[in-house]
Amino acid sequence: MKINLVPNEFFISKRIFKSDIQGKKDSSPIVRISVISISLAIVVNLITLAVVSGFQQEVRQKISGFGSHLFVRGQGDGSNYDSPPILKENPNIINLKNSPEIKSIYPVAFKPAILQSSKIERKVKLSKGKDTSFIQQDVQGVVFKGVDTSYNFSFFENYLTEGRVPNLSKSKSFSEILVSKKTATSLNYKVKDTINAFFVRNKPIKQQFIVSGIYNTELEEFDKKIVFTDLKTVQNLNDWGLNASINISDTVYNNQFILSADVSGSGRNFLYDWGNGFQKYNAFLFYPKSDTLIRLIVKEYDFNNQKNNLTDTAYLKVDISNKLPENYTIQTDDFDEIIKQYKDLKGLNYDVIVSDNQVIKFSHDDNKSNNENYISGFEIMIKDWGKLNESKLNIQKKIGFIPDNQGMILNVKSIVDNEKDLFLWLSFLDINVLIILILMLLIAIINVGSAMLVIIVVRTNFIGILKAIGARNWSIRKVFLYQVALLILRGMFWGNVIGLSLCFIQYQFGIFSLNPEVYYLNKVPIKLDFYHWLFLNLGTIIVCLISLYIPSYVVTKISPTKSIKFD
Repeated sequence: MKINLVPNEFFISKRIFKSDIQGKKDSSPIVRISVISISLAIVVNLITLAVVSGFQQEVRQKISGFGSHLFVRGQGDGSNYDSPPILKENPNIINLKNSPEIKSIYPVAFKPAILQSSKIERKVKLSKGKDTSFIQQDVQGVVFKGVDTSYNFSFFENYLTEGRVPNLSKSKSFSEILVSKKTATSLNYKVKDTINAFFVRNKPIKQQFIVSGIYNTELEEFDKKIVFTDLKTVQNLNDWGLNASINISDTVYNNQFILSADVSGSGRNFLYDWGNGFQKYNAFLFYPKSDTLIRLIVKEYDFNNQKNNLTDTAYLKVDISNKLPENYTIQTDDFDEIIKQYKDLKGLNYDVIVSDNQVIKFSHDDNKSNNENYISGFEIMIKDWGKLNESKLNIQKKIGFIPDNQGMILNVKSIVDNEKDLFLWLSFLDINVLIILILMLLIAIINVGSAMLVIIVVRTNFIGILKAIGARNWSIRKVFLYQVALLILRGMFWGNVIGLSLCFIQYQFGIFSLNPEVYYLNKVPIKLDFYHWLFLNLGTIIVCLISLYIPSYVVTKISPTKSIKFD
């Protein structure tokens, strides 16, 4: 008659477990080693998951802080910084704001620039013991990013080291900018300093800005490149839309000047109205006999669709005087044939021409171009990073292949598309994590498997007695599987206690630091997701128990008659 040991298998395994832990000379060392190996595997895997997840999240958030999850731009090659302009008022984009997957949409504009440092006096010690000094000014290439009042500066407010974010709601004589600590240090600027910036348009221009704040995200590649200011400033710095002005030629024919239209912008086909209707001619001969006001209207004409796209207006005020401007010097000997056109005279905003001993003053109106209608693109933040590709496809279906009023096709790019190298590097970390997890599990499996074999060998007499009284092989195997499961659980308990404690200490106090120039962070980041923790623990015990199925097979090979004599 066989005895059914099923109800008592777990009870027996607990008694064996306690005796092994409490001091069996043969099994206690190997049991302790197996417990330590399981604990070590849990500690290492927990820390690895927490650090890699934290690192990926921190770097991803920093990259997204400089840009966005998705970027809507005009179709074309190149980066977002030199993308073709698109219309700011786009009904398709406005409709996207009601989408449940979108968190926010911001219009932005970019403009490359060169920042110039303040004058720095450098002292040099010569070999003969005499000192000399010279004045030095450094320059640095940056990209101005224009944003409006709807932009969320919360990310940069967390990384401010001095000052504040730019005030975009007030109109000032100088626009405010937000620069990185690296840029401010290299160019020797502090908060409230006035900084010179140079831009390339149809003509190079210089503009001054006030430093409102300094930030430091330690993402060096972006810190040294991006400068924030208001959207209107960047729109005015770009040659977008139409910008018309009237030029005066420096040559005279029969006492007549040549007035010509100077048009900048992205258009190609222009029509000009000098007061007698639109025509194709952009210049005419003119000689004033009295004060007058000249008006020029320029429009872009789409010959293919037979419609007008953009218009702009410029004015030129003509004043005739017998007096030369103060501090003006005539640098010509022949008044009849050569005209002196003096531009950018200090304190004057007009051109002076001398002809026939007569002074003519041309005042240019500061006309407004329609570049405020254009932007580089729209930045879109989504609610769920895990659905980035899905959101990209959904938005592309809604706005893609639908031309705007200017015929521009919009395209959607994700931050992963724009920063492929960085995200490829981050994706390699997942492979490293997988390798570490597998290696640590293999070590744990080998140690636990060895522990089971030793425990089986030590308990050979016990196995023989169980078989002699009728216990089935599977029931005996279950006894040892339960025992090893208790070993695994004990190791996992201490591994979780130690691992979670180390993660908490690093999260709270940041004991372990990093080189931000290499890792973009100044300390080891920690992020442990509950599901990652649960998957790690469940996966460890399941994989270990499955792998122990084969070592437990040794029980079936033990003979009752021989094992009872075994000592």
